[in-house]
Amino acid sequence: MIYGIGTDICDIRRIETTLARRGDRFAEKVLGPQELQVFLARRERSHARGVRFLATRFSAKEAFSKAIGLGLHLPMRLPDCQILNEASGRPVLKLLGPLADWFAERRLSGLVTLSDESDYAVSFVVVEQAPPAA
Repeated sequence: MIYGIGTDICDIRRIETTLARRGDRFAEKVLGPQELQVFLARRERSHARGVRFLATRFSAKEAFSKAIGLGLHLPMRLPDCQILNEASGRPVLKLLGPLADWFAERRLSGLVTLSDESDYAVSFVVVEQAPPAA
């Protein structure tokens, strides 16, 4: 059963401006530990790729927070909602800490997709709830 759906569009230029103004502190407030490693590696190879990675993750986390109905209120913390990629490139949710516990208690699972083009990043999240155990 669908628990919630969320979508978000993010202006990549806004993320780049914020990153330039606040430095890596901004990335550290948004990204979880594994995401931060990917961000730093991508940015080292190409500044634009790093910014796009940060923007897609920011957008996906906003969409996720809408899908679960919490917005940015505890236990939803941006770094605790990681969007990582499988070897195939498919984005997957990896939740941490109290957010992971909250999600599991409600028997939730989530699907995420994200994309970026030119100046915008967009994401879509569907959260499903498993039926109660019989």
